[in-house]
Amino acid sequence: MRLILSIPFLAIVILAYILLAVLGGMIDPLSTVWNGVLPSADELFLDAGSFFLIAGLFGLFLEILKAARLSSGTIADHMLSTATFIGALIAFLLLPGCGNATFLMLTIMALIDVVAGYSVSILSARRDYTVSHSDGGL
Repeated sequence: MRLILSIPFLAIVILAYILLAVLGGMIDPLSTVWNGVLPSADELFLDAGSFFLIAGLFGLFLEILKAARLSSGTIADHMLSTATFIGALIAFLLLPGCGNATFLMLTIMALIDVVAGYSVSILSARRDYTVSHSDGGL
């Protein structure tokens, strides 16, 4: 269970995008996946790209929550988040089907996850580490 929780949630979203858009050719970022009418009588169209961005935002939120706790797996979480960002950046640059605004936003979310994870960990560690000032006595 602990191993499953160490997998970055953004990695799952990014892998799903790659599998559906690139390998399967099953998804067009502009294809409508849901539509509905709002109480204001406006019609809302949710395309596949927006769906992945919403899923990415939820994943980013969960990753920041994971970064707020310090545990023995914190370093592994940081390494996996960094690997997710590097993998997403390589996919954005090299894989056909990933060179679009939707995947760029997912890649930026992975970068924010890396920066936020390290920042939160450093700030938490600094807060936990205190140096006592003494007046020469014990």
